[in-house]
Amino acid sequence: MSKDKSGIFGGSLASALWFGGWLFTLGLAQLVWWKAILGLLVWPYYLAVFLR
Repeated sequence: MSKDKSGIFGGSLASALWFGGWLFTLGLAQLVWWKAILGLLVWPYYLAVFLR
């Protein structure tokens, strides 16, 4: 069986971009730690609803 490595790379790249965007948003908004944790939990939900 041959595994397609582009799917693994694409997932890793998407995860890195998502994490980088999240860190950029934290820095830009100057959020305190508890708002940052709340954003980590809530932001993916709104992103998924938007992309539907």
